[in-house]
Amino acid sequence: MQIKLYNTLTHEKEEFIPIKKEEANIYSCGPTVYSYAHIGNFRTYIFMDNLRRILKYNGYKLNHVMNITDVGHLTSDADTGEDKMEKAAKKEGKDPYEIAKFYTEAFMKDIEDLNIDKPKVITKATDNINEMIEMVQEIIDNGYGYETSKGIYFDVSKLDKYPVLSNNDVSGEDHGARIEVDEEKRNPYDFALWIKAPENHLMKWDSPWGKSYPGWHIECSAMGRKFLGENFDIHTGGVDHIPIHHENEIAQCKGAFGHNPATFWMHCEFLLIDGGKMSKSLGNIYRLSDLQEKGIEPLAYKLFCYNSHYRNKLNFTFEGALSSQKALTRLREGYIKNLEGNDEVSDQKIKEYETRFHEAINDDLNMPLAMGIVWEVIRNESKSKKLANLLEKFDEVMGLDLKNAKNYLKNDIEVPQEILEMVENRAKAKMEKKYELADKLRDEIKEKGYIIKDTADGAKIEKI
Repeated sequence: MQIKLYNTLTHEKEEFIPIKKEEANIYSCGPTVYSYAHIGNFRTYIFMDNLRRILKYNGYKLNHVMNITDVGHLTSDADTGEDKMEKAAKKEGKDPYEIAKFYTEAFMKDIEDLNIDKPKVITKATDNINEMIEMVQEIIDNGYGYETSKGIYFDVSKLDKYPVLSNNDVSGEDHGARIEVDEEKRNPYDFALWIKAPENHLMKWDSPWGKSYPGWHIECSAMGRKFLGENFDIHTGGVDHIPIHHENEIAQCKGAFGHNPATFWMHCEFLLIDGGKMSKSLGNIYRLSDLQEKGIEPLAYKLFCYNSHYRNKLNFTFEGALSSQKALTRLREGYIKNLEGNDEVSDQKIKEYETRFHEAINDDLNMPLAMGIVWEVIRNESKSKKLANLLEKFDEVMGLDLKNAKNYLKNDIEVPQEILEMVENRAKAKMEKKYELADKLRDEIKEKGYIIKDTADGAKIEKI
């Protein structure tokens, strides 16, 4: 069955025709491991997981690479500010490699809790420095790079077109609005390939340009080339990558070997919080553990993400996430009822469900439509092992671990809204370091017949 995917490069849906028959080669931008990943980040990785699963569902062998950025991602798009890894290291009083290890492990734990399939290759930027140096040298040799007192810059004026994904007209813009003006640059939109390190910089390597470290964009270009070659099928990321990071990846590849490396560029839209952006100042940046403290499983958040197409913004509310938690319980119960059922369901009906589901997922990963078909199966008056087997097959794409539904339901308890609100207030008190209030709320919750157990996966609510 034909797969259609939306290509940011062409701004339309196109049939997926791989470079190598029956094989899909994918590069995904991974996390910068200076802090915990939040639920907005994980919407993009859930999209990545759906893409993987849908390609496998269609019989493709996957060759999938994801990077871990542990150096070079500066705090400003203008190639200024501190390296995020160094900033975190100074703040926490640790070595940047310790910081990277800790937050990489935390990210992988969250990925596991979300039942996200891991790419075949997960590679750190710091393990690929030589490849980056070689690529920067190629770009210079081909006339696209030049040296300043601050580092090596890419000359965007040498390209046939820049940008190519966002199609923004950069020629007439107020350059200072997005890019800090640097008098040494030939063009305001030139960007850093390699950055000369000050004496006190913690992460730096020997290079033809002295002690220095890579720019953020060169990392993905070099690692994509190393593990997938100069031509691969799909490059994924969040929409925030479109105007700068992915534009610059394409530019670098053109400078090094003459062309855009990926056939498809695919991007997941933003997650909004209560209708607005996430912000530290607003205190609305949530981790999976924050959701768990309010009785929302990681898999319930994954199901919540299926309420909207990956190319549409999705508005997160705790009310909506709690509804998804209840929906996940109903889905598990429905699966078990079918597993234990003996009603007759025609092969024709099974085939109809399967075809409609397959068509939905192959139409640019239309998970909301696919989930509508899943719920039709659950609501079917007949309860049959055939339907349970069909739900298991659908779960190869959903990734909700339905085969272990009974294990999850053993731990499910109906928690009154009053208790959930008290648990939420306790979590807020802990975040604000109001520990006396948090302890008081714990005691009040216990008096009402429930206990909270703080675990590595968040707070667990149990009935006494």
